[in-house]
Amino acid sequence: MRENTQLEKAVKGDISPEMREVAAKEHLDPEFIRSEVAAGRIVIPANHTHTNLAPIGIGKSLTTKINANIGNSAMSSCPKKELAKLDVALRCGADTVMDLSTGENICEIRRSIVAASPAPVGTVPIYEALSLVEDPMLIDIELLLKVVEQQAKQGVDYMTIHAGLLREHVPLAMKRLMRIVSRGGAVTAKWMQHHQKENPFHENFDRLLEICQRHDVTLSLGDGLRPGCLADSSDDAQFAELQVIARLVRKCRDAGVQVMVEGPGHVPLDQIEMNMRKEDKLCDGAPFYILGPVVADCAPGYDHITSAIGAAMGAFHGASMLCYVTPREHLGLPDIEDVRQGVIAFKIAAHAADVALKRPHARDRDDAISRARMAFDWEAQFNFSLDPERAREIRAQSLQETQQQPLNDDKKSDHCTMCGPKYCSLKTSLEITE
Repeated sequence: MRENTQLEKAVKGDISPEMREVAAKEHLDPEFIRSEVAAGRIVIPANHTHTNLAPIGIGKSLTTKINANIGNSAMSSCPKKELAKLDVALRCGADTVMDLSTGENICEIRRSIVAASPAPVGTVPIYEALSLVEDPMLIDIELLLKVVEQQAKQGVDYMTIHAGLLREHVPLAMKRLMRIVSRGGAVTAKWMQHHQKENPFHENFDRLLEICQRHDVTLSLGDGLRPGCLADSSDDAQFAELQVIARLVRKCRDAGVQVMVEGPGHVPLDQIEMNMRKEDKLCDGAPFYILGPVVADCAPGYDHITSAIGAAMGAFHGASMLCYVTPREHLGLPDIEDVRQGVIAFKIAAHAADVALKRPHARDRDDAISRARMAFDWEAQFNFSLDPERAREIRAQSLQETQQQPLNDDKKSDHCTMCGPKYCSLKTSLEITE
């Protein structure tokens, strides 16, 4: 007998163990979590086969989650390197990971990532389908659904499916400066043009839902027409696809399948709030999972910063999960250090939004680190920071450069190397108090 999905359980009035765990993590009532899952405003990606999963909830009423993309390419990386990236991503605070492998050993890499990850794992099935054919135009719906079924059986918790991109949208995208930047979206558009047929995932959406329902795979409806530069943001192509995605959201919910919606990539600051509100209204509050958004196109090498700026604003205005961007975006496949910097940048963005939205206990670590600073408790400062390792590195370098005491004697220090003992404002403030 098939086990019910989280959505089906919630609609029946049942509070699952996963819902209770999410409620505890979020400091909220389990009944509230159940009601929001039932309404489709929270998803809990939790494939029945992912046995070592530590469930999380994704929804705008919860703390903002971040995703880290890992996976090899046709030109570089291997399973061992991807597991190392997974380890760094989780240690730095990624809430989910997506395996976007497009090279060799895709099944092996995915199997090892699912086995090693307590966080939900996502994929883009069309990537694996592309690796199985010589010519992308040879892909058909049977191959796509076979890949989806196989990945679901391996324990993948959520999948990006570009089912909202239709033939009628392609001419709109061809008017753009950068046309189509989504890999899955570009392949789908070319396939439709080549075969003069509609999007196979859209035409066979009910068959896709059957697989997702059996395994409780959450669908992440991909934005195949997301803008790839500021000049293309918030255009007719982007919003035409979003209208179709909104209809698919309702089909997912009717089938008992959890669903979230993916959002734009490059958006100027002044358009972010409008984009968040538009998705929320059209898609009936479905969790919005956004890439960035990148708010400036002219900073290659620093896109973890240009996107984190947009991510903080997106989360403040209702986005539920942020897909990280690394310094190597637009330049190459991220390495371990890129993953670290990308995750930390987006943890900062998510945390800033949660503090501003007054999420329960969101500011606890900020207040704790402030007390530690006032007490010159360096070790506590490190422990409460988002990246303790980096904080220790910088403090050690500063002490070494000024030939002060070694780091293990740092607890005796009542100043930093910026102000020194004579100009330290905190030390002066304590003297005033005394």
